[in-house]
Amino acid sequence: MAQPGVIFGGPSPEHDISVLTGLQAAQALDKAGRRPIAIYWAKTGDWFEVDPGLNGQDFQDGVPRKATPVRFVAAPGGGFLGKRDKPLDIDAAVNCCHGGPGEDGSLQGALDLAGIKYTGPSMAGAALGMDKLAFGAVITGAGLPSLPRVALDPDQPPSFDGPYLVKPRFGGSSIGIETVADFETARLRADANVHLRAGGVVEPYRPKSYDLQIAVRSWPELQLSAIERPLRSSTGAEILNYADKYVGGEGMVQAPRELPAQLEPAVEKSLRDMAARVATLAGLRGVARIDFLVDGDQLYVNEINTIPGSLSWYLWVDPSIGFDQLLADMLTEAVQRPASHYTTAGADGTALRAAGSIASKLG
Repeated sequence: MAQPGVIFGGPSPEHDISVLTGLQAAQALDKAGRRPIAIYWAKTGDWFEVDPGLNGQDFQDGVPRKATPVRFVAAPGGGFLGKRDKPLDIDAAVNCCHGGPGEDGSLQGALDLAGIKYTGPSMAGAALGMDKLAFGAVITGAGLPSLPRVALDPDQPPSFDGPYLVKPRFGGSSIGIETVADFETARLRADANVHLRAGGVVEPYRPKSYDLQIAVRSWPELQLSAIERPLRSSTGAEILNYADKYVGGEGMVQAPRELPAQLEPAVEKSLRDMAARVATLAGLRGVARIDFLVDGDQLYVNEINTIPGSLSWYLWVDPSIGFDQLLADMLTEAVQRPASHYTTAGADGTALRAAGSIASKLG
């Protein structure tokens, strides 16, 4: 009998948070009687089936005891193969991988090739959400307000003045983000910061700005959660950092926040209107979190997190949606609205018949 799968971990800086999210989802499904198959993606890239009832501490030294190795084959008839290469009977998988190949489209593409249905963004949606430069271009191209964002180019200073925020172009959760006073310092950080090796982006740093966040889901219809204002607990923190978001015991569930955020009605309406627009532009699928910045009277779209910590279930207080229902709806969408739609329409051999010999084309 097919069961839901839960995929978590992965070779990513956000591996540990993904483990917490995955275990939360697996245990919520188990409590609801869904008997999930928990699939752990180790930091090494290896795959294991694990007990969904484990806790985060069981993974602190790597692969937990009694984990069963599985193979992943990205081909028709493949997927996750257990003992004697028997496929695990998964009807759809909840993707709880944060950052890295689990959230940048790599895993999504592999699951598409294997014919495994999954929750969360499609390959294209994941790639867009993970690329801060591309996402910023889409937002500004649509006429939505966003702070200027340019690629970190050692030979090309930004057109706007410092101080600056320097961010990894590909990544999330404030990992690798730094504030710098001037462009020369930004250039030096490009070589010293391991998270910038794949590229970085530069934005103006607005010290008096603050964050607002909202979750959006796409099934059974487009719906928006309550708005939260995350609070900076770290002493002297210049930005909402990784510790503020996650070092509280259970992913983002215990992070300090104002929920619902106390906002002027006009600000709330503007944010909700923009969030719905961003969801459409980004090809929302599953549950995502959209982050905004407020600087004075101006509201800016910052970024989208297509697989947010704890799947942002804690934001659904108004409307009130339980975690089990959120997961059930995500899995229903995964089955009824698969992420990929491959077709060979048009590949009827006409071009091949007309091409003649390859040797004649080589001269």
